[in-house]
Order: sequence, then structure tokens, then C-alpha cells
Amino acid sequence: MYYLHLVTIFATMSEEINNIVVLTSGGDAPGMNAAIRAVTRTALYHGKKVFGAYRGYEGMIEDDIVELTTDSVKHILALGGTFLKSARSQEFRTPEGRAKAAANLKKRNIDALVVIGGDGSFTGALKIAEEHNIRVIGVPGTIDNDLYGTDFTIGYDTATNTVIESVDKIRDTASSHNRLFFVEVMGRDTGYIAASTGMATGALSIILPEKKSTYDDLFEDLRKAQAKRKTSNIVMVAEGNHLGDIFEIAQAVKKEFPSIDVKVTNLGHTQRGGSPSTNDRVLASVLGFYAVKGLMEGQAKVMTGMINQKVVYTPLSEAISKTTDLDEEMLTIARILAT
Repeated sequence: MYYLHLVTIFATMSEEINNIVVLTSGGDAPGMNAAIRAVTRTALYHGKKVFGAYRGYEGMIEDDIVELTTDSVKHILALGGTFLKSARSQEFRTPEGRAKAAANLKKRNIDALVVIGGDGSFTGALKIAEEHNIRVIGVPGTIDNDLYGTDFTIGYDTATNTVIESVDKIRDTASSHNRLFFVEVMGRDTGYIAASTGMATGALSIILPEKKSTYDDLFEDLRKAQAKRKTSNIVMVAEGNHLGDIFEIAQAVKKEFPSIDVKVTNLGHTQRGGSPSTNDRVLASVLGFYAVKGLMEGQAKVMTGMINQKVVYTPLSEAISKTTDLDEEMLTIARILAT
């Protein structure tokens, strides 16, 4: 079972909260709806009013805010995406935009904000908290798994399962035609999705932003595969890697190995969609619950997370600025098992 363990204790606020607003911001991730549901029902259980801001910070600025009830969040647990919608707001990046948003909250006597999103969303949350004395807690919702203060972010497990399912199908055709497939996955400037799915699908090589791979490294892997007469080869490529665009990489390989039948697949936004996995539903439910619990106990400017199956609160400033390194041992294992 999950239980509460505080990584850090923030100075608590003595004022009781009464009204909470929840929003989703940035890229959508499977499990966001489960988190909204958990926040809403936990707040209502404790006698608090809860509101939802449509389209994230943009909705706060435009006063697109509605009161949520238990019925508002029924039947959304299994749905991908976010029923509150999401958007990236340029206006919220300005002090004037945040002032508009804060005014719309205060006229409803909303004194606490739960933000479900990634580092960009948390940066905005921290600013409005500091400028307008609104109690804020973040819930990590991003498929990239790139936030400090939690082992996993909401959506990561579902996204990796989607990638694995797709790559398994790609390998079928790769084996049938003796082809080399380059498969690009999301992650911005982190390679968590590529690293885990590369191991899980037996990729010949994994190209990551964190590792300064060279073409010589890639060519050597391909020569070894040729020597072993492998009939299907997958190279997992994380966006933001040092070698460049996946098509550029494929062209360089084709030039070096003219006899290889090279194909490229960019899985794109399929990784964001779909019904959330069991792990993501449970994680989102637990972190949403503890977001409200933390607000009621006086926590502020923190993110709920899960480390070693313990719920933790980490300062938003650290969640945004710090990074978690990829497991070097996992990468070594993946390389050995692919040979």
C-alpha cells in the first residue's frame, strides 16, 4: 500500500481552504482524467467546493471556470486525454495575464489550485502562487517522466505500453522483409520512453538525448548485427537526441550501408492517446487524493509524487529545476541483451 512520507516539510499555512480549482495544462497524458476525478471527489468528501478550469491557464484568464460535482467526473476514469481540455497560454506567461486569472479565482473565493501537468505548468503555478498568495499543489502529468520528485509521472506507463505494442507489430514486418526500422518516440530532451521501450522490445540500439552517441557507435552496432545475420533490427530514437532528425539518421545509415532496407516510423501523438493503464489510474488516483489532503494540511508550492511506493511532497522549485538521471545499469543491460 502507498503511505505518506514527506521528502520535505514546507512552512504550512494556518488558514483553512474552502474552494479548490483544478486544471490540466501542457501536453495531455493518459490518467489526467483519473487525477481530476480524485481531486474532485476527495475535495467534495471533505466538504470543500471544487471547480474546474477549462483549457488550463487560458480558461482561468477567460473565466471559463465551472463548479464540479460527483456527477461531473463519473465515467471518466477510463478515458484518455483530459475532459477539462488543455492549452498552452502565452498570456499567462505575463504578470498581467496571471493577474486576470487570479482575479477570476478570487471572485469565486477560490483559495487553492491543483495543477496537473509538467514543468512548464508548474512554473506558471509557482508564479501565481508567489504573486497572488494562492495555495498551489502540482500533480505530475506528463508522458515524458521527466520531473524530479517522483519515480513515475502520470501517463508514462500507458505511453510506454503503446510504444511496445506498436514496435512489436513493426518487428513482424521487419522480420518478414529483413528490414531495419528506425522508430522515433517522444520525450522532448529526455530519453526515458526510448530507454525503457528499447529494452522491452529488444532494440539493437537506443539513441538518447542524455548520451552523446556517434554515427560510429551506430554503424558498429549495425555491423555486429550483419555479422550475426539478424533478420530484423529496431533502432529506438528519442526526439532531442544529438544525432539529429530521425530521417537524417536513416539517410546516413543508408549511405553507409546501401544494401540495407531502411524504414522510418515516427509514432508521434499515438503515444499520448488511449485508455490509461492500471498503473496510471492508480497513480493518478493516489496523487490526486494526496494533493487535496496536502492542501488541507497546509502544504503549498509542492508537487505530489511517488518514490519507492511512498507518497512524497517535493517543492515545485526543485521539481522544475532538478533532473533524475537515467539508470546507467539499465542501459548497459539493454545493450548486452541486444547483442
